Amino acid sequence: MFNVFDVAGSGMSAQSLRLNTTASNLANADSVTGDPETAYRARHPHFQAWMDRFDNPDSVGVGVENIVRSGAPVEARYQPEHPEANEEGYVFGSNVNPIEEMVNMLSASRAYQNNIEVVSTTRDLMQRTLQMGQ
Repeated sequence: MFNVFDVAGSGMSAQSLRLNTTASNLANADSVTGDPETAYRARHPHFQAWMDRFDNPDSVGVGVENIVRSGAPVEARYQPEHPEANEEGYVFGSNVNPIEEMVNMLSASRAYQNNIEVVSTTRDLMQRTLQMGQ
């Protein structure tokens, strides 16, 4: 019965990291640089279900396997007056799609809330079960 708390807790932790990654992407959406190699690229966590973690046969949940950088091309803009412009007059913006990031934020927030509801419901059911014996 306590595995429910492990699963929901690991899910909340993973979604919290997803929210932080999304916030970082949105914060860097308008950043520019003179080199396409150093332009900010959106980052996205990849989750992995795990079982039997830490040599505990009852351990289950979700974890972050890694955080990958987006392979989408960066935006090149001709702005020769910009202080970051390269010798051809181009600046390179991030490849962050703000609409996609907002959808990710809503999805992560709802998943986090669902995990909270699982913990709350499980706690209530456990309390009702204990009250049955009185």
